[in-house]
Amino acid sequence: MENKAIAIKQILKGSLAKRAGIKPGDFLLSVNGFGIKDIFDYQYHISDESVLLEIINGKTGKLTGVEIKKDIDEDLGIVFEKELIDDEKVCRNKCIFCFIDQLPKGMRETLYFKDDDARLSFLTGNYVTLTNMSYEEIKRIASMHLSPINISVHTTDPELRCTMLNNRHAGDILDKMAVLAEAGTDLNCQIVLCKNVNDKAHLDRTIKDLSCIGQPLKSISVVPAGLTRYRDGLYPLEPFTEEECIQIINQVQKHQKVFKEKSGYNLVYAADEFYIKAGLELPSFGEYDDFYQIENGVGLMTHFIHDAKNYLEEISNSKKLLKRAEKNTKHKSIATGVLAYPFIKELTDKVSMYAKNMKIDVYEIKNNFFGENITVTGLLTGQDISEQLQGKQLGEQLLISRTMLKASDEYFLDDMSYKQLGKKLKTTVTVTGNNGEEFIKTLIK
Repeated sequence: MENKAIAIKQILKGSLAKRAGIKPGDFLLSVNGFGIKDIFDYQYHISDESVLLEIINGKTGKLTGVEIKKDIDEDLGIVFEKELIDDEKVCRNKCIFCFIDQLPKGMRETLYFKDDDARLSFLTGNYVTLTNMSYEEIKRIASMHLSPINISVHTTDPELRCTMLNNRHAGDILDKMAVLAEAGTDLNCQIVLCKNVNDKAHLDRTIKDLSCIGQPLKSISVVPAGLTRYRDGLYPLEPFTEEECIQIINQVQKHQKVFKEKSGYNLVYAADEFYIKAGLELPSFGEYDDFYQIENGVGLMTHFIHDAKNYLEEISNSKKLLKRAEKNTKHKSIATGVLAYPFIKELTDKVSMYAKNMKIDVYEIKNNFFGENITVTGLLTGQDISEQLQGKQLGEQLLISRTMLKASDEYFLDDMSYKQLGKKLKTTVTVTGNNGEEFIKTLIK
């Protein structure tokens, strides 16, 4: 079969490809004689100490061989027109809890695209169901030893999984995961918990079944389904009550105790949202082990607070930092979601002990756009922030979390940019990361 020419979008500055004379607009035809099917193929074949690239000059059409000497794991610095080289795999499921199905009409088109691609799982941490992958495809990924792969399991009961995903081919999840596990692929699993569907005894079964995978299984997260106000005509799901959240945490902790005694770590973790809604104290830093699913809202707040408090301690032990904090006379504001509000408020109160001349206001923003059941900061829109802070004295700066913005973007989910928000509120909007230390530094800068 003839090798396909892959368009090169960018060559990173100072990279091996740059030094080799490869340019944007050129095309990659092969690596070490192998045609490239996708980004996995590419990364697999360049992981050598010497690579021979067939490059087609984008201007002349001339084919040349480019040999590059490198370290085994060193990247070439080539960025392709398509991140995956070929097209993303589209999700063929219709999950009863799918967040995209709960979006209102009229939002940006890209938000309605459902991917279900194991390659994106490896590259960006997306969760995949494996339903649209054949055993041959899974074996190919397994043979390349690319880790980790994040998998949306939800339940290991074959019949129930087919029902939850609305896909009659969804029941063989354990068999597919076994192929990856046998090859030593690290696996992180998530269970999106739906009330009276895959909870209670079903949750116990799923956790036990997954734990039998063994060493390749690094973590299991239990997260609540996000339920917006746009659920007309969808499967009737209800949010968990405070009492039910307590029961779920107790259930998870029973499994944690077993795993801790057996292997020295917890393996299964409940999302921060369950603890906060239950009115319970968040687990300590050490209880999250390696924070495998922090991007999934599991241990995120504990890690954030830990980093922030460590930096505050650093300030208290440094005359230079302490003096700088004491000199700060600025007025700043922070916009955050309902879940995070009490933690951010507590932290800023501690900051005020050092930056005594600063005025810091923290505003709890309710999610009117998606509905009151959505309480995480990352799903707030510019519209809600603008409407709820209109007329407030926000000072020189309004801090917002980077989680509110689409990755590598400056726009909220409602297509308002953070710069537009600043103009509406007549202040400078500053984006800060999820790291507690970075947050404190930005606040007292």
